[in-house]
Amino acid sequence: MIISRTPFRVSFFGGGTDYPVWYKENGGAVLATTIDRYCYITSRYLPPFFSYKSRIVWSRIETVNDINDIQHPAVWATLKFMNIKRGVEIHHDADLPARTGLGSSSSFTVGLLHTLYALNGHMPSKMQLAKDAIHIEQNVLKESVGCQDQVLAAFGGFNKIEFCWNENPHVTPIIMDANKLKQLQDYMMLVFTGFSRTASEIAAEQIKNTAKRANELRAMFQMVDEAINILKSNDLTEFGKLMHESWQLKRSLTSKTSTPELDDIYATARSAGAIGGKLLGAGGGGFFLFFAEPEIQPKIKAKLDRFLHVPFRFENLGSQIIFYEPNT
Repeated sequence: MIISRTPFRVSFFGGGTDYPVWYKENGGAVLATTIDRYCYITSRYLPPFFSYKSRIVWSRIETVNDINDIQHPAVWATLKFMNIKRGVEIHHDADLPARTGLGSSSSFTVGLLHTLYALNGHMPSKMQLAKDAIHIEQNVLKESVGCQDQVLAAFGGFNKIEFCWNENPHVTPIIMDANKLKQLQDYMMLVFTGFSRTASEIAAEQIKNTAKRANELRAMFQMVDEAINILKSNDLTEFGKLMHESWQLKRSLTSKTSTPELDDIYATARSAGAIGGKLLGAGGGGFFLFFAEPEIQPKIKAKLDRFLHVPFRFENLGSQIIFYEPNT
């Protein structure tokens, strides 16, 4: 039995520039971090004593005799990619719900790849995990997804990730003084809106509008380095102000990014003292990330008391095998 633990991510700046349709011509970059909330995948070769060959446990339970009968798209695609011939049992568990803007789909794919490599006795590099996950999601499943989520899930950490058409993603860890890093984390609030959505549908609309939104995407790309420079200064509140600017740009990329209900949540947080914020992921629902001084946060929580607040800290390990006992 193999168990992997793969983190979810929070993206601050540059989201949208990590789509191939953009970065292959213009270059792309994101500033993001993984957090201490995880996707867990348990995998093993299933003993041949059952009426079925494979068992997949996620929000439903699938028992199949042929890989092609598996309904979970990422499981089917990953098993095919890894050329798994034997029957398997796969269990999925997670700290936070799917389709909420935290890169959960890519965390799942990266974590599943990690366990299947381990079942076959291989230890892939973090870059291999990221590239394989990108290939599965973009080329096998034909999903409208970018490239940041897979890289973050595999590598972990607080990073600037750069994308170029002819090279692997370039990962640069953000190094900060421990006290300043703690201060930055203390400014963060993660609030669940209660709405989930299918990110690839919203992303497809954004991709379609790429040529029309070139100015906005260039501005969002430039904000990555601007944010890094702010982190070197003594006034972290500017980071929150830049998040607000970035959210206004992101809202303009497609009409599906936000809704009147989501706009009301954001306006309520701002009126209660939040300096800035953004809806995580492609938009349409999921988690809001707000940036607010710690002493103001109780007031914001009170105004948004009908929503779930999820404390978190940054993590820097990425996908890991936390239990390894392969069967033969």
